[in-house]
Amino acid sequence: MASKTGVEEPVWNFEQEPYDEEPDETRRSLRSYFDRMPDAKMQEYRESWFDAQVIEWDGNFRDDGALMLVCCQRDVEIAEYRKELEASLRYRRRVSART
Repeated sequence: MASKTGVEEPVWNFEQEPYDEEPDETRRSLRSYFDRMPDAKMQEYRESWFDAQVIEWDGNFRDDGALMLVCCQRDVEIAEYRKELEASLRYRRRVSART
């Protein structure tokens, strides 16, 4: 959905969901990244994929294996990426079930 500024606003709000520990700027940015990822793409993800498959599927990782992410203080490696991605998918299932 486009806002009055013409910026695409995400349908989801996983970024605002409670965190299991105090989040830093990088973790907030990662959650925002998933909020903006199309649902159809998110639903393609499989937990059984090897890390290399996840990296290829996302298509936004650097050659050194870290996610290219704006507004971050540190690199996001594949383990953290997968943890937040899977939490985001659980969030989407929960929110979708309410509608």
